[in-house]
Amino acid sequence: MFGYRHAFHAGNHADVLKHLVLVQLLDYYRAKQKPFWYVDTHCGAGAYRLDEGPAQARGEYRDGIGRLWDRTDLPPATSRYLELVGRFNPDGKLNRYPGSAWFASEILGPADRLWLFELLPADFQALRTRFSADSVRTRVQCQDGFAALRGLLPPASKRALVLLDPSYELAEDYARVVDSLADSLRRFSTGTYALWYPLLRRREADRLPRQLGALAARAWLNVRLMVRRRPLDEGGLYGSGLYVINPPYTLPAMIEAELPAVAQSLAQDDKAGFTLDFEIP
Repeated sequence: MFGYRHAFHAGNHADVLKHLVLVQLLDYYRAKQKPFWYVDTHCGAGAYRLDEGPAQARGEYRDGIGRLWDRTDLPPATSRYLELVGRFNPDGKLNRYPGSAWFASEILGPADRLWLFELLPADFQALRTRFSADSVRTRVQCQDGFAALRGLLPPASKRALVLLDPSYELAEDYARVVDSLADSLRRFSTGTYALWYPLLRRREADRLPRQLGALAARAWLNVRLMVRRRPLDEGGLYGSGLYVINPPYTLPAMIEAELPAVAQSLAQDDKAGFTLDFEIP
């Protein structure tokens, strides 16, 4: 069974893809200067040490953010993402990596709202402590994010970005993300939903993109970053994907401009690369 407690994987290639796109989504919606909600259904601890503990032991960040950290020749959106990670490491050393909620808190304004959910008690406590000084605009709850989402939609702001980033440790998580998105679209059809998913040699993972396509969203985008060849057995992550419902019209061009350099930088063998499919009327 694929286990995914994020402290072991912080800053890896999957985080690079997820946060590169997330920053672009947040920047786009923040630019409109209208009240906005960010909802994160599976927050984790909110921040991770790379120089000690699980991340240091596994070292996955070295083949993720570590390969980009000292680069000065990357395209604009990737450089923007790196600038934010650098802001999280003010001493200039790559010792820490932020969770998705930190990127949102850094980019969104005082009139915006953040709804952060984490079910694992230890990670919830760490998350609540991290955002305790931002209690005016941020709500941190120890709750199942899939269930919590039902009670939030539609948002009072009528504008929201929802990030769904479960562990996929249980096979049922694959069905739950599809059901959650279907229910969310019925409640709030104009929201933007970003779903991270793993690329694994597993039946549930292979079926997920087809199930997402069956949601028949009016506008969607699916980007997949592969860092190595698909293994012959389960063999762990060989990449990851981000499926975005109701993406900004600017997102495909950004990905096409940025991902070639990112894929080349993170490549572990000659099968690395990326794919992009989308439909935006």
